[in-house]
Amino acid sequence: MKWKDRRQSANVEDRRGTRTKGLIGGSLGGGVLIIIVILLLTFRGGGDLSQILTSGIASPVEGSSYQGTEQEEELAQFVSVVLAETEDVWDKLFAQEGMDYIYPGLVLYTDYVDSACGMASSATGPFYCPSDQKVYIDLSFYQELREKFSAPGDFAMAYVISHEVGHHVQTLLGIMEDVQYIQARVSEAEANEYNVRLELQSDYFAGV
Repeated sequence: MKWKDRRQSANVEDRRGTRTKGLIGGSLGGGVLIIIVILLLTFRGGGDLSQILTSGIASPVEGSSYQGTEQEEELAQFVSVVLAETEDVWDKLFAQEGMDYIYPGLVLYTDYVDSACGMASSATGPFYCPSDQKVYIDLSFYQELREKFSAPGDFAMAYVISHEVGHHVQTLLGIMEDVQYIQARVSEAEANEYNVRLELQSDYFAGV
């Protein structure tokens, strides 16, 4: 993928190096199981399912100025370029429908992060929080994707961002809210089926 020297998004928030103390427990819906990512990527379908973990006791502790490796800094630039590409595409498509596309934020972090959906661990993978309309990602996920799950390459990495942005599109269109309304009124099994459909639609939006 020829991505260098392309426009980078101005909506990236770098929180790498910000340390968080406290234990993480509980879960909040809105993510996708990592196993689905691997299965879908293996079959060239892509996919990513993350899980947001919340905590009742945690507080951010600012660390010293963070300096990533050369490879990590290149990944940070890559992620910013991919986000900019999604901005351009969805901005145009929303405009064609007479709608305004509100850009999502993207937060880079290490280990743990505090979002409007609660505390999250990098072990859960990338996720989108509809409460603050931001995508969260620890760049170490890409190393795990490459080394542990044998899914290397720019496409797999770009797909992760595009999928989470797909959840943002669902939020702007009211789809996320509608599905959550239905899930609260059906059985657990039916709610899970709706969640799968939500993830598959986000895959579709990533394909856009």
